[in-house]
Amino acid sequence: MTTYQSLIEELKDKEVKLVAVSKTKPVDMIRELYDQGQRIFGENRAQELADKYDKLPQDIEWHMIGHLQKNKVKYIAPFVSMIESCDSLRLLSTINKEGKKNNRIIPVLLQMRIATEETKYGLTLTDIKDLLNSDEYHVLDHIKVCGLMGMATFTDNLDQVRREFKKLKKAFDTIKEIYFMDDTSFKEISMGMSGDYGIAIEEGSTMVRIGSLLFGARG
Repeated sequence: MTTYQSLIEELKDKEVKLVAVSKTKPVDMIRELYDQGQRIFGENRAQELADKYDKLPQDIEWHMIGHLQKNKVKYIAPFVSMIESCDSLRLLSTINKEGKKNNRIIPVLLQMRIATEETKYGLTLTDIKDLLNSDEYHVLDHIKVCGLMGMATFTDNLDQVRREFKKLKKAFDTIKEIYFMDDTSFKEISMGMSGDYGIAIEEGSTMVRIGSLLFGARG
């Protein structure tokens, strides 16, 4: 495992945020990292996230990073700091509805599919443009689109991984120029995990999601 402090030192000069992926990890392990200074944690199940929210300090920024079903949004809408895995207009509409109920604007990232694996979720660039051009999107006043998220193919072919990250960065630049040129909130490119975060940072990532390097293999 990489020590937390060495990882923070590595990311500090690059202005890259660290999302500590705490899914499946117990509260005491999260608290240990919190005590070292970490404040952003990522979970992939809404009910597990809500349970941990109740048991840990309230200044933690919780990110939802896994595929989110519409009927689970209500569990995290009151407090979640960012939902990174928005992959449909219908999901955005549900998040907006729950944001309105809780009198808050919920920051989100649009998940783009850059990997070749069929199991990966996400939108194409055309899908994203269609979404942002739609009348339905323009009435959503309780969400804030802050950037894009993507997951590279799980492969040892680092050239392929780099190409996929380049694809996400290019898509971000395109969407920024067309739809968010004057919006300073649209600034995040969430890409890079424990095995490929170095390449992701080289290709423009602003936010890396790291679990096993900090917590060990999945439990």
